[in-house]
Amino acid sequence: MLWLTWRQFRTQAAVVAGVLAVIAVALAVTGPHLVHLYDTAVKPCASRGDCGVVTTSFTKNDRFLQQLGQVVLAAPALIGIFWGAPLVARELENHTFRLAWTQSVSRTRWLALKLGLVGLASMAAAGLLSLMVTWWSSPFDRITDSPFSPSSFDRRDLVPLGYAAFALALGVTAGVLIRRTLPAMAATLVAFIGVRVAFFEWVRPHLMTPLRTLTPLDAQPGVVLGPAGYAYGHINSADWILSAQTLNGAGRVIGENGGIGPNGALDFNVSPNGTLSLKGVGACPDKAPVGSPRLGAPSPAFQHAAQQCLDKLHIREVLNYQPTSRYWAFQWYETAIFVGLALLLAGFCFWWVRRRLS
Repeated sequence: MLWLTWRQFRTQAAVVAGVLAVIAVALAVTGPHLVHLYDTAVKPCASRGDCGVVTTSFTKNDRFLQQLGQVVLAAPALIGIFWGAPLVARELENHTFRLAWTQSVSRTRWLALKLGLVGLASMAAAGLLSLMVTWWSSPFDRITDSPFSPSSFDRRDLVPLGYAAFALALGVTAGVLIRRTLPAMAATLVAFIGVRVAFFEWVRPHLMTPLRTLTPLDAQPGVVLGPAGYAYGHINSADWILSAQTLNGAGRVIGENGGIGPNGALDFNVSPNGTLSLKGVGACPDKAPVGSPRLGAPSPAFQHAAQQCLDKLHIREVLNYQPTSRYWAFQWYETAIFVGLALLLAGFCFWWVRRRLS
């Protein structure tokens, strides 16, 4: 039975092995050059004061291979669709499972061999792909992404293994229940995407209790304080900010995302005589230098006056966030959850095949 299972699966396995080999060669050829560029150009840029130009130029390298990294996101779904859904559904659809069951092969052994062989192959393929892309992308990750961003976290290190195991088990479950290959493939895709989106939105942020900090609001250059401006200088810019609220001196929420106006804007108005006011709060207790520009291109004197206004009005920012130090804990927790879900689905498939399938 094991030999028969391998014969049925070997063509798919050979195709995936060939694709992985091609990707490995491409990454192995270009990876050392990226590391060299990072060490010689990006690392010393702080001493030269040209990091903005250097990093922009660096991130333009090997754009095609950077996009190829998206394969890690798609790989688990493809495993569920093309390996998981047909694994049992095709045999049920063609009634070939009856031949195996009449050859002294129990239902449990029949399903266990299929799930075991293809499951190990799925996790191995996803793990190797993730390992290669994680290694190759490391120079870019140091300067571009927060480790918790979906474009990084979902493609790196351990979690692709969990996703692959879950996608395969989900596909097999759809095939067992629907008993037709194409509908099972479609159901697998929809269900997998739904679970992944729901997990990111409602589960991942709370795998560990978020940290909370209350800090003075900093008046940074620029009208809008985006994600990089949260509690400027008080937390790691790569930390995962879950929520940010701006509070007035009385502790009442007056804004979101590091500002007071729409989309986190921090809008100061300056009258001709230098009277400074903060939109949504009121007049500042001090004045800005006459003729100071708005915050879009502030002079140092205006910047100082704006910060004094925020300090005297006791404008603060309360943040809920996950620090980058928890990255590996999140990787392990999420991987364990998806592997656990895969085991539950596999257990359901065994029960269904033994008790309900005829």
